[in-house]
Amino acid sequence: MSDEEYSVLVVDDEARLADLFAAWINTERSVETAYDGTEALEKMTDAVEVVLLDRRMPGLSGDEVLEKIREAGYDCRVVMVTAVDPDFDIIEMGFDDYLVKPVSKEELFEMIDSVTSRSEYESDIQEYYSLVSKKALLESEKSDRELEDNDEYGELVERVAELRSQVDETVSGMSSHDDFVGAFQDLQSEN
Repeated sequence: MSDEEYSVLVVDDEARLADLFAAWINTERSVETAYDGTEALEKMTDAVEVVLLDRRMPGLSGDEVLEKIREAGYDCRVVMVTAVDPDFDIIEMGFDDYLVKPVSKEELFEMIDSVTSRSEYESDIQEYYSLVSKKALLESEKSDRELEDNDEYGELVERVAELRSQVDETVSGMSSHDDFVGAFQDLQSEN
């Protein structure tokens, strides 16, 4: 398989875990693995649709790899798949979603399908999904008091509200995408 053919890049310094994820994914999608941040950046191409990225790695951390992927302008979805519990630092990070290990095969496939389907929609919808994901993640990990006391979280809530109205307008023009509208309405009812 040439470097241009794979659509998922699994990046994890735990080789056995990276290989397991790759074996699962390879049943449905083309996949490549990288066992550290430097190798991940070497294997990045425009053909990569989804990067499954561990945060805590020696050398270049997943956070640094994510930053370099975004700086380079790759048009891909990045999912942090990590044992690092989310903290307020995730608000400023440019990932599309976040899974905390351990992760099942079903969770991995659901996440890949979810983030790849998002890339079909306009950037305000992508940003909305990303921010709603971060908001929900923080709300599941932090106390109400911690959330109330954090200015960045307050700004995140405001940005989600701003985007919600923009996204509502965009979605109303997508009547042929019934599945997306239904999923989007489910998302809104949770907030």
